[in-house]
Parts: sequence; structure tokens; C-alpha cells
Amino acid sequence: MNEIPVPFLDLKPEFEALEHEWLEAIRRIGMSGAFILGPEVHAFEREFADYIGAPYSVSVASGTDALILSLKALNIGAGDEVITTPYSFFATAEVISRTGATPVFVDIDPVSFNLDIDRVQACINARTRAILPVHLFGCPVDMGALQALADGHGIPLIEDCAQACGAVHKTRRVGGWGDFGCFSFYPTKVLGCYGDGGIITIQDPGYVEKIKKLRNHGAGAAFVHEAIGYNSRLDEIQAALLRIKMRSLNDRIDKRRQVAVWYDKGFAGSDVITPGSPYGEHVYNLYTIRASDRDRVRDRLESARIGFNLCYRVPLHRQRVYLPLEYAANDLPNTEKASRECISLPIHPYMTEDQVQRVVDVVLATG
Repeated sequence: MNEIPVPFLDLKPEFEALEHEWLEAIRRIGMSGAFILGPEVHAFEREFADYIGAPYSVSVASGTDALILSLKALNIGAGDEVITTPYSFFATAEVISRTGATPVFVDIDPVSFNLDIDRVQACINARTRAILPVHLFGCPVDMGALQALADGHGIPLIEDCAQACGAVHKTRRVGGWGDFGCFSFYPTKVLGCYGDGGIITIQDPGYVEKIKKLRNHGAGAAFVHEAIGYNSRLDEIQAALLRIKMRSLNDRIDKRRQVAVWYDKGFAGSDVITPGSPYGEHVYNLYTIRASDRDRVRDRLESARIGFNLCYRVPLHRQRVYLPLEYAANDLPNTEKASRECISLPIHPYMTEDQVQRVVDVVLATG
């Protein structure tokens, strides 16, 4: 067996492809003297909103900030509840808690790993101020059904699109459905910068200026502060890089999908459960399989020097800070099962079919 390591993620080839244009952008911005909230940021905000199909977008310093500023824009706070998934990165629940509100965890659909829409209805009450679905691993939520449910109750929707830039549900990209769409540009994302960054897509123009103030210390004008805000601004250099990478974003998504096709073909007929996408077009920020013998699979991958990730092996309701919410082991059975079985395999636009086949061979090896 070929013993060359297969990394979980390789960002170097993309950097090499963009290096000349990227360094020219740095030089241009350096000579301009405009580093914060300048023309690159404003242009990127317009271009990103157009790509998603949303009327507005406001850039911020991270995907986490995108979530918390959206919650703050809705004046969510102590005594309120926000319905969300227990199977996600910690930030999804953390931002709810930071407003003083309480996260209400609803079990996931076992195929998509996303919020089970049929279970949301039972959790809605007078304290419910928002629903926060996550398009996990790049797989779109059934936003048509969720939007209808939220609209029926007059509840805002905040989409966590951190892992799903470019994913599509019913011809509309994620982030273009809810009141707010929150994106992360952390380097490992489908669209990533060389540092931290984020953006919020917005449907209602009334929230645009509010979020712009909140991201800039609550200031409506220089040294005039109308709210308690944050220091959450995307810088010009990162915006310039994101504009460069946007030009080839769809091509890189297509390459991720091709890698997923190779994996699907390799695992066909085995006991491995490959990612499902019942509600739209997946972008495979992560390629996450289910294996009943996950610990053995993990050990084989480690021995073969193949990268992997055990994402969310401790789901949110079992994190120490959320134990006081007192979720029982059988309250969220699909989440519990996913936390025991899921393992994410290497995927990025520059993977080769040979690399994928090596990963498949190791996963399926006996012994």
C-alpha cells in the first residue's frame, strides 16, 4: 500500500495558485493607506450579496460575530429562547448564551445531520425569539419547510452558513432564505480568507444600518455612539483576497463535489454510510461518514498517516456548560448516535482520485 500521508486539508496549492495576485493586492492596499472598511470591503459586500441572492450584506470579523450581531440586532436577551441544533460547532450555542438567552436543542435528521424540522414545532412557545438552523458540513437544511414554519409563527430565522457557502436549496443559495445568513471565512471553509472573517446577508434594509453600527462600537458617525457595540470589522486585505477567491469559488465547489463522487463510488456496497443531501446541493466543506466501528476506523487512519476529524463527538447538550439544561440521554437520540459514529475524511479541491482511493482502502480494511 502507498504509504505517502494524506493530509486532512491542504491549503498550500490554492495559495500557490493565487500568490501573485494576492501579493499584488497587498501592495496596492498598502500604497492606498486604506486598511479598514475601505473600497475592497464595500465591493466585496456587494459582490457577496449578489452571489448569495440576498439584497444586502454586512461584513464582520468572524462567523461567530456574524451570529451574535444577528441575535443582537433582534434584541434577543435574557429570558428569551432560541431553537437550534445540538450537533454543531460550539459557537452556534455559545452566541445564544452570550446574549443571555437560552439555547433550546432539537434533535437532528439522521441523513443530513441538520435540524429535524418536524421536531421544531413542539419546542416553539411564547419565549421563542428565533430559530437558528445550521447547514452542517455543507449540506443545506430544508429551508422551504422551516421558512414556512417560522413565518407561520412570526419567528425570525438566522441561518448558520459557516460551512455551506454556495450550497443550494430549491434553486436558492443558503443565506438567501432567512432574515439573516451568517458566514465564516475561517481558512478551512469553502470560501476562506488568510485569517478570520465573516459576513451577514440581510433581507430587511432596516437591519443593515443597525448591524453596521453594532460592528463598529455602536457608532453611527465618528465618535458618536448610539449603542453598545463590538469591534468587528473585516479588513481590506482579507476582503481583497475574498474577492479574488470568489472568481473561482464555483469551480472549487465543483472539485469538492467530484472528490465526494469518488468517495461515494469507493464506499458503494459497503457498510459505510456516506453523506446524504436530501434537500439540495451539498458543497462538502467536510465529507463525513458514519461507521459503527468508528474507533477501529480511526486507528487504521492514524496508522496509515491519513488525516481525519472526529467533529462534535461531544454534542452541545453534553458540553459541561450546558449540563444544567438537563437533557436526558434519550432526548436527542439521533444526535447521540451521530456523535458516536461520525468521522470526517480528507477533502479539498486539490485531492486526487488516487488519494481518495487510498483513504477508502484504509477505511474498508479489515482487522
